[in-house]
Amino acid sequence: MMSPKEIVRRSIKFEIPERLAKSFPEPYGSDFAWIGMDPSPDRRPPNGRDEWGALWENIGICKMGEVKEFPLKDWADFDKLLIPAVNAPHRWQGIEEARKKSEDKFVMASGLSIYERAHFIRGLENTWTDIYEYPQELEDLLDILVEMNIQAIKHYKDFQPDGYMFWDDWGLQDKLMISPEKWRELWKPRYARIYTAAHEAGMLTFLHSCGHIVEILDDLIEAGLDVIQMDQQENMGLDLLSKRFAGRIAFWCPVDIQNTMCRGSLDEIRRYCHLLCEKLGGPRGGFIAGYYGDPTGAGHSKEAIDTMCQEFLKISGSSK
Repeated sequence: MMSPKEIVRRSIKFEIPERLAKSFPEPYGSDFAWIGMDPSPDRRPPNGRDEWGALWENIGICKMGEVKEFPLKDWADFDKLLIPAVNAPHRWQGIEEARKKSEDKFVMASGLSIYERAHFIRGLENTWTDIYEYPQELEDLLDILVEMNIQAIKHYKDFQPDGYMFWDDWGLQDKLMISPEKWRELWKPRYARIYTAAHEAGMLTFLHSCGHIVEILDDLIEAGLDVIQMDQQENMGLDLLSKRFAGRIAFWCPVDIQNTMCRGSLDEIRRYCHLLCEKLGGPRGGFIAGYYGDPTGAGHSKEAIDTMCQEFLKISGSSK
């Protein structure tokens, strides 16, 4: 019998896992274990200031906060920006113990976003403006974030994680937030640097990115991304995702969190589970079944979550 680690690895590498890889809440189980810097320089508190000086406020029933005060309002103050030290010993003290507890699971290391963190520092609209008016300053900031990831990867290597992941939401509902051309100019080579470092350290690469991101998925694959974790698919269409990307990158998804999961019937949720497996995966692998970690904020009922997890497990059992 394959270990959870082997199930995930084979799913990503299209090497015929014996069942679906999964990341579910209890009691349904997960093939993943997580390790991370504590505190992470990319920590996003629901309230209060983070290490960069950004002031966060909770946005309601959701677990998350949003930045209400940006620490770098003017590029003239760039040299005053608080830059957390990735190498600080206190961040790494608990990782060895967490790694020992991972048993035979696929161990994921948490990294730092290089788009979201930029706009947490500058503000979203300012970041979009910086692309055209202050490109060199923006690139300097992005390079700091890239170097922080590379330093983190060097530290993580000692603990032998299997994957490296961070979170960058790039999409609106129907298009990318910025022009694909500017994304390729500014962000693509920087993702490639991070993914090259992760691969050289023996880690597979993961990115969470929601919204309509089909315009850059080819580029992310070229940059070295192994797994795209997306909580929305219906705004792009499973047929489009299947036709263009199935077999070229692994998908890690729950049932679409904005539509079927919160508005669909239980039978529609069950049908969508099958479609995800058929369209985005296949007999050789390529699909990891997941769930959304803030179901209350997304409006997901316990009944819907149970139905989704149980149906994925049924599919998994029938595919052995």
